[in-house]
Amino acid sequence: MTRAIRIGSFSGYLGDRRRALDAAMAGDPCDVLIGDYLAEFTLAMLAARHRSDSSKGYVEYFLDQLRPHLAALAERGTRVVVNAGGFNPAGLAAAVRAAATEAGVRLRVAHVEGDNVLSALDDLRSTGHDMRNLDSGAPLADWGVRPIAANAYLGGWGIAAALREGADIVVCGRVTDASLTVGPAAWWHDWRNTDWHQLAAAVVAGHIIECGPQAVGGNFSGFTDVPGMVAPGFPIAEIASDGTTVITKHARDGGTVTVDTVTAQLVYEIQGPRYFNPDVTAHLDAVRLRQIGPDRVELSGTTGSPPPPTTKVAVFAPIGYQIVSTLYATGLDIAEKVALIRAQAESMLDGAAELDVSALGTAAEDPERQWDATVQVRIMATAAEREPLAKLAEGLGELFLSSIPGFYTDSASRQSATPKARIDYWPALLAMDAVPHEAVLDDGTRIPIAPPAVTEEPSQPTHPEPAPLPAAETRRIPLGRLAHARSGDKGGNSNVGLWVSDPRAWQWLRGLLSTEELRRLMPEAKDLDIVRHEFPNLRAVHFVLSGLLGTGGSSNLRVDPIGKAVGEFLRARHVEVPVELLDQAPTMRSAMST
Repeated sequence: MTRAIRIGSFSGYLGDRRRALDAAMAGDPCDVLIGDYLAEFTLAMLAARHRSDSSKGYVEYFLDQLRPHLAALAERGTRVVVNAGGFNPAGLAAAVRAAATEAGVRLRVAHVEGDNVLSALDDLRSTGHDMRNLDSGAPLADWGVRPIAANAYLGGWGIAAALREGADIVVCGRVTDASLTVGPAAWWHDWRNTDWHQLAAAVVAGHIIECGPQAVGGNFSGFTDVPGMVAPGFPIAEIASDGTTVITKHARDGGTVTVDTVTAQLVYEIQGPRYFNPDVTAHLDAVRLRQIGPDRVELSGTTGSPPPPTTKVAVFAPIGYQIVSTLYATGLDIAEKVALIRAQAESMLDGAAELDVSALGTAAEDPERQWDATVQVRIMATAAEREPLAKLAEGLGELFLSSIPGFYTDSASRQSATPKARIDYWPALLAMDAVPHEAVLDDGTRIPIAPPAVTEEPSQPTHPEPAPLPAAETRRIPLGRLAHARSGDKGGNSNVGLWVSDPRAWQWLRGLLSTEELRRLMPEAKDLDIVRHEFPNLRAVHFVLSGLLGTGGSSNLRVDPIGKAVGEFLRARHVEVPVELLDQAPTMRSAMST
């Protein structure tokens, strides 16, 4: 087809806005609607559901989202592609067919499978696939626990094959987030599997719209200037046959699409300028952004190269139990109060568990309200066995008359008063020719998807540290008065990208944000391995903070377990800014004074 394909998002994670498909169907027309439900540890949640009931293990509420629109989808010819299949894409596909039959609607439903390699782990190891941890390098056999989930990340060609054979709805398990966009674009434009630049452009477009409202102002550091932030809408990618893409949104919905909101998503949860996918390696540092109209940002210049010979596998296993409780300290002697609570909790555990006691916030010097003088104290503990944590839960409940003055908990909020299973994450790589990628049509026909014939070993470019900034008259202000930021997680690593909207501030930002300066700004990361990259086209500096999140968001003890607020913390830090730069930017001066 000659015109651009319009792909709209309606889900960015398991638990995202349930009415989003309603809004997408009532909004501007799209050729394909995509729903992304699977975060890295969402599969562990669905695994438990699948183990308790083998007929489940998929995102059940997707059926509730879909049912009201079956007739309209058939009438319009709109296709739907989702990864809501989780551990049972065949089961969800069958449930969708049953719903369509009940509604008297004819829709062809296909599914994509092969990502679930849990049952094959022993065979894979015996044939030389060590499944080494991407962070530690240790082989999976050394983990010492029994996995409950292992899912390989599939590319988009299974989706494309199903659409090519007439599927109206395609249900997937763990394809990459971007594959939900790559598959429809490759089908629509009849791309070859060696059209690297076009495929890379689709990967970038998919990366931008996969997280739904984040591309239109959600979680954006400039949110105060975004209209309709009470309920920002979902994005649409218009992808032309040459890969040139326009990111936009439904006109009726809140939010906005600007170069900055798109940049925020481009630097989110990446490992560097090379974005590795099973179908292609996208070169993010080649992407150029241009505002071409209200809520319309053009992406051009994207280049691609062959994909790696391996794909990522997310392995999960239970490693014990965890408990979380929250109480409050008020008024004077906050540090001493927190120290007493920590000592009391430690005495209950007697060294049988790992404990973290964190004070959140700072009490005001002369508070006008009780809450201005209040600090939240979060207690989290993990242990291999349930018994020590059950003892801690009981012990914390016995402190109301024997701990700090003003001891209380928020009885209206739900506490994790009983130990819960703790799930750890093991990221690994697996050769793509060991993954049985297949598209399965509604008549049972199976279409095998061959691994890529051409691959390249993956590597990231290296960028030198910047030269020291030249001497200048400066003023000390929050970094966030000039720079935006977005951060997230990649397993046990946190990433953060910082960028400036004003081209005149780019050289200052890149000179300021050396690796050592980041260590100064974020003492929590001072002993970590940090990788730094620059994105001149985006006026961005990007860091990967290795190990900040332990072994992954499902098992670390941080209050911000997946690093979502790292960027906002850095924006709050004060830095020296040349007065000349501030004088050139009156809007920044005005913001600085607020």
